[in-house]
Amino acid sequence: MNEDALREMACQELVEVITDYLERKLPDPDHARFEAHLATCPACQEYLEQMKALVRLSGRLTPKSLEPTATTPLSDTSSTGQDKRSV
Repeated sequence: MNEDALREMACQELVEVITDYLERKLPDPDHARFEAHLATCPACQEYLEQMKALVRLSGRLTPKSLEPTATTPLSDTSSTGQDKRSV
């Protein structure tokens, strides 16, 4: 077993790999480290639940369900990556 597989996962690393975890793309050693960290870190447990909720709720969004004030800033930046209002 290599050294990385034995190294404890830090909160920052968990944040960096949470998408892969949720998509079940983490290699087995990293998955085990993720689960071990999660078992002892209430803050990361809460973060994981927030991310799961975000994924669940974002799947329910439709253009009609968004307020116009929420979509305007998105459309203002979509083509250039810059806010057109500040140019």
